[in-house]
Amino acid sequence: MTNLTSTVIRLKLSLLRGGLRQSPGRRAAFLASAVVALLFALLQLLGLVALRGHAHAEAVAVPGTAVLALGWAVMPLFFPSGDETLDPTRLVMLPLRPRPLVRALLAASLVGIGPLFTLLVLVGCVVSVAHGAAAYAFSVVAVALALLVCVALARAVAAANVRLLTSRKGRDLAVLSGLVIAVGGQLVNFGARQLGSAGLGQLQPAADVLSWVPPASAVGAVRAASEGSYGIAAGQLALSVAALAGLVVVWARSLTRLMTSPDASTLQTADTGARDRSSAGLGRLLPGGRTGTVMDRTLRYIWRDPKTKAAWVTSLAIGLIVPVFNAVQGTGSLYFACFAAGMLGIQMYNQFGQDTSAFWMVALSISSARDAYAELRGRALALLVITLPYAALVTVVTTALLGDWARLPEVLGLSLALLGAMLATGAWTSARFPYSIPQEGHKNVAPGQAGLAWISIFGGMVAAALLCSPVITATIWLNVSADGDAWSWLLLPVGAAYGAAITWLGLRLAAPRTASRLPEILTAVSKG
Repeated sequence: MTNLTSTVIRLKLSLLRGGLRQSPGRRAAFLASAVVALLFALLQLLGLVALRGHAHAEAVAVPGTAVLALGWAVMPLFFPSGDETLDPTRLVMLPLRPRPLVRALLAASLVGIGPLFTLLVLVGCVVSVAHGAAAYAFSVVAVALALLVCVALARAVAAANVRLLTSRKGRDLAVLSGLVIAVGGQLVNFGARQLGSAGLGQLQPAADVLSWVPPASAVGAVRAASEGSYGIAAGQLALSVAALAGLVVVWARSLTRLMTSPDASTLQTADTGARDRSSAGLGRLLPGGRTGTVMDRTLRYIWRDPKTKAAWVTSLAIGLIVPVFNAVQGTGSLYFACFAAGMLGIQMYNQFGQDTSAFWMVALSISSARDAYAELRGRALALLVITLPYAALVTVVTTALLGDWARLPEVLGLSLALLGAMLATGAWTSARFPYSIPQEGHKNVAPGQAGLAWISIFGGMVAAALLCSPVITATIWLNVSADGDAWSWLLLPVGAAYGAAITWLGLRLAAPRTASRLPEILTAVSKG
């Protein structure tokens, strides 16, 4: 057992050293992230120690421990490649039994920046609520228990979902990490504002409940020991011990199942008939001819291609977060709803880059400007299937939060005009400034093409704003005129008509350029 534990720990250290030796960039990124994480942990530690003696120190320490455990639970789902030892199937060919392997992997899990970060924060949590020798004695056990529960929780979640995490669906799940970070950042910002005005006492009811939920119950036990309630403290520690034992049992069962059952991904279980029926069902909802085919292909790219899906998820999230959270915080404007149309309109830029070298098949089907127009029109219509209802939804939600229903038509009309202008400029820049999107790694632009990406996106955004200036001017004029409110509803049909017209004009102008630059486009998008 001891030899296996030490071997697994040395294996993790070897994996870490091997990863750092791959490239100077990866080594620099690791060191920078480690320094930032440790500095943040030390700041958290100092802040929690400063709360010592505060009436509501428990209201921060107990929920903080629960948030740490939640982070350990979801991290393997969104970042499955962050730790190679999270995948126990790599050890399936070795003669190892689950129980010794569980102990070895649990010990190896304590090595790394994450466990050190968690340890520092947990120490701060218990120090902020500990008073007296008995409480400090409980603190030693509480910190160890809470750390082990966090690590075991991450391992149990990873083992239970390892088949998913190593599949294409698992890689797609990692795309949602950007959404979680964006929403989480806004929630933290909103919560900080509320606590700044209402005080830490608002967290006390949550802390009272979480003090009986492992591993936060371990910190609650320290607080109870400080007050002399040793029986309650022992019970709360027992809850954490029971949670740790339960997680280890679940983890061991998952390991046993993984070590003894075949991988379903190697079995021929594909139902081609079901896929054909699904494809036929989707095709019935789309127009016929080339337009429907292009729309079908574009929508499937959005759903299946990881890079394209990541861009869409990010745009959808930010397009909703910015106006809604500003409205909730009381600092927003109804015109922030146009942000959704702007973020989604960006998806029209570099349309051919998502095809990569497979663009040659599209190029073979284009023999004239008319074919190019049909191709661009199908891609634009596929985007409108998502962007139109979503932009309208964000506008309505923002209006409901602000209660300014009188301005809904003009803001919605402005959003539609902006969306049309971005579709027009996106079609033109896709033909004039195409660039490749690497399929591997985190970069969205191939080396040497960053300038093309900047020109395409930011130049197109400026051009879209200029194209949308007539509707913007009309909106400003109606808002400053005396009787403008009576006519502001006209901006909805005017904006919709202007957006449709400018989109049609942009596609018409981009089609001849696309047809004449097919070799150049193929060369540009094939570099990744």
